[in-house]
Amino acid sequence: MQYQSTRDSGLRVSAAEAIVRGLAPQSGLFVPEAFPKADLAAWKNLSYPELAREVLALYLTDYSREFLAGATARTYGEAFGGKAGETAPVHEGLYALELWHGPTCAFKDYALQLMPKLLVEAKKILGRTETTRILVATSGDTGKAALAGYAGLDGIEIQVFYPNAGTSEIQRLQMVTQESENVQVYAVDGNFDDAQTGVKRVFADASVGAELEKRNIRLSSANSINWGRLVPQIVYYFHAYFRLVEQGAAAWGQPVDFCVPTGNFGDILAGYYAKRMGLPVGKLVCASNRNNVLTDFIRTGTYDARREFYKTSSPSMDILISSNLERLLYHVSGSSEKVSAWMRELAQTGTYTVDAETLAAIQESFAAGYAGEAECAEEIRARYEQDGYLCDTHTAVAFRVAEACRGEAPMVVLSTASPFKFPRDVLAALGTQAPSGDFAAMAALEQKTGACAPQSLRELDRKPVRFSKIIAPEQIRAAALR
Repeated sequence: MQYQSTRDSGLRVSAAEAIVRGLAPQSGLFVPEAFPKADLAAWKNLSYPELAREVLALYLTDYSREFLAGATARTYGEAFGGKAGETAPVHEGLYALELWHGPTCAFKDYALQLMPKLLVEAKKILGRTETTRILVATSGDTGKAALAGYAGLDGIEIQVFYPNAGTSEIQRLQMVTQESENVQVYAVDGNFDDAQTGVKRVFADASVGAELEKRNIRLSSANSINWGRLVPQIVYYFHAYFRLVEQGAAAWGQPVDFCVPTGNFGDILAGYYAKRMGLPVGKLVCASNRNNVLTDFIRTGTYDARREFYKTSSPSMDILISSNLERLLYHVSGSSEKVSAWMRELAQTGTYTVDAETLAAIQESFAAGYAGEAECAEEIRARYEQDGYLCDTHTAVAFRVAEACRGEAPMVVLSTASPFKFPRDVLAALGTQAPSGDFAAMAALEQKTGACAPQSLRELDRKPVRFSKIIAPEQIRAAALR
């Protein structure tokens, strides 16, 4: 399997090269040259690690099956407590794919516990001996998951940039207390889009690469702009489908809809890959919060980031520039020239409009909706009081949108984070006045619901803060060159 750039279809690289590079030249994203076909009948009874091995083997063809078998077994075993790909019934026809049973309590663990292994192996395959410096922009969950995955690895350095005052207190503490000498964490004076744009500019700056190369350092990324972040996420769509069939919730071959709380478009795009591989997926429903740029785009074909940015109770979705949408545009239009023009227009004007044929192709697979703050809170309370299901703010957005978009097919909502990562908002939604601190709120939420907060979160307030530096977006370049 070779990989092309969304902005230069003539470029071809191996999977290992795509993962080591992270970003293609001219800020393009690497995409597979074809969609491999899934062997659904052979896969349906596999364990999660075994299923991951089979999916990855179709895309990462320059990696040995022995390596992939070992890497997936080590990744999706004990660290997920036997709950990798857990699919839980909520009420009739509605299910939650719980992706927060990993070590950092968010769906990013599925990729970022495996991706470091893929990167280290890729360097071996390519004979690379330089230090890899990974730059990560995060809206909350990616940062900690990446730090946890890459901490302590030889030949790897990682720098994480998050929006100052733009994450929950739990998310911030997960990052700034990270141990290990090969990690750095910076708060950026701005929002996630400022951090992500700053990181992308570093990758596009040839002078940065040249300066680092003199010191035998090369840049890479752990954001979902890196193919190594995206490919592991394809697996849990297959796993969820097989579990629904196993439970009698869906007939074999019957389409299933998925609703995904979406910011940077990577998680839902993984579902599109699963569908193109032959999984019976009906609609992929893109659920946005008040920053509903994706909802408007999927409905109209116009992407317009020239709008007010809102800080919400679902901060991982507080994004106006959704990077992975570029991959979808390439797949449905088949034109790197069109994608380059749209992305250039977005950078210059803040907006672009796709042609009618491209929009129709997107709407074949995708639907969209959004939920405001009041609706999000109402949904948390409704799911708990009516179904006994406790969810976080991001998942609540998806539940609300899923109900509005449901048809006859079973609907699976991707539950992307533990409710204890956002305890004040969840507690308030349940009608209880929340304490001012997250840890007091976490204890109060445990007491109210009888649910137990993950141990890794309860211990955070006892860990020393290691990183407190706040930088301007334009200082990201200097940090990358340190």
